[in-house]
Amino acid sequence: MEPISFTVFGEPTAQGRPKFARRGNFVQTYDPKKSVDYKSRVLAAALEVRPEKPLDIPLYVTIVAFRSIPKAMSKKKVTQAMRGELRPTTKPDIDNIVKGVKDALKGVIWRDDSLVVSLFAAKYYDEVPRVEVTVTKA
Repeated sequence: MEPISFTVFGEPTAQGRPKFARRGNFVQTYDPKKSVDYKSRVLAAALEVRPEKPLDIPLYVTIVAFRSIPKAMSKKKVTQAMRGELRPTTKPDIDNIVKGVKDALKGVIWRDDSLVVSLFAAKYYDEVPRVEVTVTKA
């Protein structure tokens, strides 16, 4: 299997907590708008490289998130950030970024999230905010 790689441009966004709404005698759960919008961007990028049918094999996934460099950061720190020496330690958490990406890829790249048996995720700073995703056979 050839690796499947794609890039989602824009600021990495965490999967938000589900929201709840009462509909008569039922309670409905739904994703916050920010999460839905981000998953739509991930889906759009994934659709360009998706396989003919969703994969149904053990998978290794790499997700690297590149956050914008804060405007208040000094030139020295910007240089360190661009070299990867200074890494983002602020929200969103890396696991919440991964969750949003994995949810968006279900049924498109793979049949189910449970097929991901190995995962590497990282956060860096860069001038171009984005998330780079690579899926390979485990």
